[in-house]
Amino acid sequence: MGYYAVSKPPDSVRSQLGRFGIDVEKLEAEESLAIYDLYTCQLGQKSKEKYALESLKVSDLSIWLSGALKLASPDPNLLWIVDSFSPIARFNDEKSFIEWVLTRVIPYAPAEKSIGIWGVLRGVHSDWVYKQLEASPDAVLQFKFEEAGEEVKSLVRIMFMQNVGFDSRWHSLRMNDNFEITLEKLGAG
Repeated sequence: MGYYAVSKPPDSVRSQLGRFGIDVEKLEAEESLAIYDLYTCQLGQKSKEKYALESLKVSDLSIWLSGALKLASPDPNLLWIVDSFSPIARFNDEKSFIEWVLTRVIPYAPAEKSIGIWGVLRGVHSDWVYKQLEASPDAVLQFKFEEAGEEVKSLVRIMFMQNVGFDSRWHSLRMNDNFEITLEKLGAG
């Protein structure tokens, strides 16, 4: 598994994974988990991480991704997670950012025969960016939080999924004490 920490520091990612009972240190030692630091360069600092990028400019990211793809071998068991693309857009104009995502990032997972999950924050980009991003992947999930008094509900729905039927209604996410997540239907969507 590869986790690209863009919106938070790698140690924060490790801490969160550890709370789920994942032995991060063991997985990193076995190289079953690689955490890529794309956060520290945003602070103008040099990362101390084993895997780190020094720039979020799409020209630099394209060169790095092309090199990574040349070294990769197909692995259907591989999962890539980018916590949020939104900070990357801060360092690039929208057209260049979208061109990079559509021509470099989205084709990367199928080329490796792996699965990629990429996060994007609503309200950060123009509508054009969201339309481009939502039209390209195999599936689009939407997450949101609702406050009802003192309670905060975490919600998820499928906005789009290619080649399969799907339920587009909102579902409440409930995390149990053992970190098992259950979905509850909230009604017609």
